[in-house]
Amino acid sequence: MVIGFIGSGNIGGTLAKLAVDAGHSVVLSNSRGPDTLSELVARLGPNARAATPAEAAEAGDIVVVTIPFGRYREVPVEPLDGTIVIDTNNYYFERDGHFPELDAGETTDSELLSSHLPGARIVKAFNSIYYVHLAEQGQPAGTENRRALPIAGDDAEAKKVVAELIDSFGFDVVDAGPLAEGRRFQRDKPAYVNRLTSAELREALARG
Repeated sequence: MVIGFIGSGNIGGTLAKLAVDAGHSVVLSNSRGPDTLSELVARLGPNARAATPAEAAEAGDIVVVTIPFGRYREVPVEPLDGTIVIDTNNYYFERDGHFPELDAGETTDSELLSSHLPGARIVKAFNSIYYVHLAEQGQPAGTENRRALPIAGDDAEAKKVVAELIDSFGFDVVDAGPLAEGRRFQRDKPAYVNRLTSAELREALARG
């Protein structure tokens, strides 16, 4: 499988390594150009290459959007029509500026991305774990007290594909429901950045 990355910072770089280690190829991009990713590509090895965001979007069987939320309108639209898109973003008004509809709770950051990418099959995932823990806390399936990560999305098949990918990275998965339910594991919610088992995560999502 080829996984494209729009954004290759801490979360993107960590996910890219997990993907390569799991046998996938990755196409990395950022806003500064492919040349700025040469060091990361070298670390990841022959199954990694750098490209523009549009090229990464076109190349990926799955595409990870992992950029500051406030720049979500920069994500290329046409290449992602029909593609499974993993949204790792979080809304931080201190960084992104205020979005009144988010401040009022009228919608969620992932739903705004979905409105920008109407043809994409968006699954919210990986936003509720610190990137260092993402790199270090994965365990084989069946491990007692394995950490669980939440997902949300409107496309059942897309969620199945993403859940299988997360499992291969070393984490159990709890489906929080439709994309709008991503609000249950946003910033400051009980399910956000805490190390939880599947049972604990379900309880935290219910409280969220």
